Amino acid sequence: MSTTGRRLIIVSGLSGAGKTVVLNMLEDLSYYTIDNLPISLLSELVAQFSKDDGYIPDLIAIGIDARNKKSDLDYLPERIKSLLDKKISAELIYIDANDEVLTKRFSETRRKHPLSNDQVSLLDAIHQERESTLEIAQAADLRIDTSFMQLNELRDIVRERIARKEKAIMSLQIISFGYKNGIPKDSDFVFDLRCLPNPYWKKHLRQYSGKDQPIVDFLLKQESVIQMLSDLEAFLESWIPKFETDNRSYLSIACGCTGGQHRSVFIVEQLAKKFTSQGKQVIIRHRDL
Repeated sequence: MSTTGRRLIIVSGLSGAGKTVVLNMLEDLSYYTIDNLPISLLSELVAQFSKDDGYIPDLIAIGIDARNKKSDLDYLPERIKSLLDKKISAELIYIDANDEVLTKRFSETRRKHPLSNDQVSLLDAIHQERESTLEIAQAADLRIDTSFMQLNELRDIVRERIARKEKAIMSLQIISFGYKNGIPKDSDFVFDLRCLPNPYWKKHLRQYSGKDQPIVDFLLKQESVIQMLSDLEAFLESWIPKFETDNRSYLSIACGCTGGQHRSVFIVEQLAKKFTSQGKQVIIRHRDL
């Protein structure tokens, strides 16, 4: 039975990382959403989803958390593969954040972690949940790290990268970041740009970002910058098609410098222009700008 146009998004991740925000945003974008679905009921949901009787929505998003049995959580990636065998468009999204940020969020909201109790501290509960969902995190089509992300940024990613992603076109996210704040967890490729000339040491340039013309002009005059940009473009032009052939839905490329203000921002902007001109679906994210 045809399931053309039908799409199932499974959202999992760590409590407090933003799973509920993602589901709420998808609901606003016309997805029928179900939160905290027991994995044991997934087969029945798919059976209903496969019916072509006009009563089942074409767009469904479900949330799954660590309150499921560990064996069910470990088996979830295999169940999703079986959905693809049935010609259902199914994608697994994992929402992550670092321990410090999660602890702060729970403390600020005074909410109880679903796995914590009198014997299990908040930090222990976070570690248990991370361990329970490890297989899901590793198998996810898209992993979103919200540690340094504002609420509006997460909503933009849901809107532009998930909900509106064109079928059969891989979504390419290019991220700039500063090493002083850590490497983005949701990166497939990470490129270190700290070897390039740093505009920060030019006092008249320090106030600008890599998006501003004075920085652009300065970096375009540097032979090493031109060589790095050329090499990155060649590498990505060679390998992005391989990921597309492998039916990857998402690819995240992170470019880092010391502070995430100048060199990384410039390179990301240039790469985005390059691949947008080639018809790629590109999302730019400047994490530390």
